[in-house]
Amino acid sequence: MFGAMANRWLATGAVLAGLGVAAGAFGTHALAGRLAPDLLDVFETATRYHLLHAVALLVVGLAVERGAEGRLWNVAGWLFSVGILVFAGSLYGLSLSGARWLGAVTPIGGACFLAGWAVAAVAAIRPR
Repeated sequence: MFGAMANRWLATGAVLAGLGVAAGAFGTHALAGRLAPDLLDVFETATRYHLLHAVALLVVGLAVERGAEGRLWNVAGWLFSVGILVFAGSLYGLSLSGARWLGAVTPIGGACFLAGWAVAAVAAIRPR
């Protein structure tokens, strides 16, 4: 029942982790010296959270695969995915464009990350 969903989370996590590595390499090799140090720090923060939560999606896939509380783990997976998009995406945009207003969007992604971890904790302690 959960095999297909587990595979989707594993694939999503793997793809997002690969994109996070590419973003990190881009930041290190293409942006170093081109961006102001504060904006390069913002880009590196986006990459760090992007990669961390891509790995979290792999954990979601493994939890669903082993038969854990699938519905809650799926909610956590969606929260982590939206968090990557909004948190890391807004920081990538801010650092590349200098549009400081994007910083106002970033906390929404951070809230998604926090909610995702809270849901994952509840899912982990619920009996199967």
